[in-house]
Amino acid sequence: MAADDDSCAHADSDYGYDEFGLFVENAEEHGLDWRGPPSVRRETLPLPSGLALSALVWGTSDPELVLIHGAAQNAHTWDTVALALDRPLVALDLPGHGRSDHRPDRHYGPVSMSRDAAVAVAALAPAAEAVVGMSLGGLTSVCLAADRPELVKRLGVVDITPGTDHKKAESIIAFVEGPEYFDSFEAILARTVEHNPSRSVSSLRRGVLHNAHRTPDGRWTWNYDRLRDWKSGSGPEPGFGELWEKVSAVTVPAALWQGGAWSVVDDDDVAEWMRRLPDSTHTVVEGAGHSIQGDRPLELAALIEELLARPAS
Repeated sequence: MAADDDSCAHADSDYGYDEFGLFVENAEEHGLDWRGPPSVRRETLPLPSGLALSALVWGTSDPELVLIHGAAQNAHTWDTVALALDRPLVALDLPGHGRSDHRPDRHYGPVSMSRDAAVAVAALAPAAEAVVGMSLGGLTSVCLAADRPELVKRLGVVDITPGTDHKKAESIIAFVEGPEYFDSFEAILARTVEHNPSRSVSSLRRGVLHNAHRTPDGRWTWNYDRLRDWKSGSGPEPGFGELWEKVSAVTVPAALWQGGAWSVVDDDDVAEWMRRLPDSTHTVVEGAGHSIQGDRPLELAALIEELLARPAS
């Protein structure tokens, strides 16, 4: 999928989709002051592979923060968090997601994803005060911090560690690897609501509009690629468990944020994380599931502010 191919990059206008026109709904749903549309623009960057990576740039000043979404998500998963923070920042569309190009080999492991993320961070946010990643984006951020420490001053990881495996993430995998096509928008929304019972229908509707599109035959499908290699070493990358050494290589202030309602992180994972990064902070966000940015965005924004207040290494 080409990054500028509007026919398959976003939802159909018949469903009221305006990429930058839904922020007011995010603000109203979470009681945020609305001072008019924020300054947000799309940037598309060439990658060494010849593919392109897309990102949302919030604000007009130098970005202070980089946000990296999870598998099967896109940059808009951070919209409410970005509104709450009210800081200049960059939210990436990882390869194979959002409006970034799909990889021909369909391999999307965190090591190679971090190399592409590094291109975007160096170009768009080289002086960012922190990188925050969720799930697959969290492991991508760990790899970025370990391998390119000059680009990561502080690290925030949302509900993931290298200890996460297929069993722990079973419910997420069942959703992500579910039907590829749906007969109607209502059908794709209904499946999303079924798998996210704690979220409001209005927020899930926004999420689907940002993350799906109508095909020429009238059916609906997700924007993200069918992910072949994102859970474990099923492709050219190491399995998640081998990434604990990347955690050990992190030298910057770090935080691990875990969903309190349900999580893909268990007590053993937390203990191993803290053993390897004893100066890291660990916080359980009550009422949140795996996607803390969707379930408790204001609480996550506050935790990011706490991370930003910590002295950088």
